[in-house]
Amino acid sequence: MKLYTKKGDKGYTSLFGGTAIKKNSARLHAYGTVDELNSLFGLILSQKPDSTITEIIKELQNQLFILGADLATLLSKKTKIKRIGKDEIETIENWIDEFDGQLPELTSFILPGGSPAGSTLHLARTVCRRAERFAVELKDEGAVTEESIIYLNRLSDLLFVLARYQNFKTGIEEMKWTPGK
Repeated sequence: MKLYTKKGDKGYTSLFGGTAIKKNSARLHAYGTVDELNSLFGLILSQKPDSTITEIIKELQNQLFILGADLATLLSKKTKIKRIGKDEIETIENWIDEFDGQLPELTSFILPGGSPAGSTLHLARTVCRRAERFAVELKDEGAVTEESIIYLNRLSDLLFVLARYQNFKTGIEEMKWTPGK
């Protein structure tokens, strides 16, 4: 079987269930950005972060495949897929609480940066926020589940906490934002 199908040459792709959509649609932007985020997670893993972060990122990569399929499937389709739900959201909330509890309290805004893995986690947070914005656009059309929006919102919070944790574990001091500089 060849890798290329030529079906997308006219600017369309097919969702799960067979519906054809334009490649510049908000739906494709949403799940394409989730795919981009998953690739960033691969980059983070190549930077050998803290072992606990490594295990979390591996689990998140699997969850992002579920989310990508979720976003690539119309709610009206009878296609049987797993969708992101309350369990995944609760897991992320638990991780946020666990890692945030080990960090110094924030007293000011911080600038993204730090170790290679910490900096890339900050970048992943911004890509996650972009995916969330596209998903919200779909939500306004009634085209995605509320859980997918909540998941992306919590995931970006987790990535912020993990970036801070990675930098903390590697002994890199956070750069505080100083207004007016």
